[in-house]
Amino acid sequence: MFCAIAAGQIPATRVLESDRTLAFRDLNPQAPTHVLVIPKEHHADVAALAKAGAGLLDELLAQAHEVARAEGVSETGYRVVFNTGADAGQTVPHAHAHVLGGRALTWPPG
Repeated sequence: MFCAIAAGQIPATRVLESDRTLAFRDLNPQAPTHVLVIPKEHHADVAALAKAGAGLLDELLAQAHEVARAEGVSETGYRVVFNTGADAGQTVPHAHAHVLGGRALTWPPG
């Protein structure tokens, strides 16, 4: 599904984009700011993304910070979350970071 979003085949509310990454709003937000940041190139999870190298994980995290700045939460605080595997709640087999902010974020979430 995320490959199709990156290719423009499925609509999404885009927040930021680079040559290799895309940030778009989550359809089921868990906080006032909830943006997903994905690599346009397919990698099943963050471990596969890290193994791919070429600075792509660095670029994805830098874009997560730019999302936080653009959304106005970089000063007050934000969370970047990667879910890896079914037990962690990964429901889409494409590496993606959740950028969450805009309210106090407790742990565990709830």
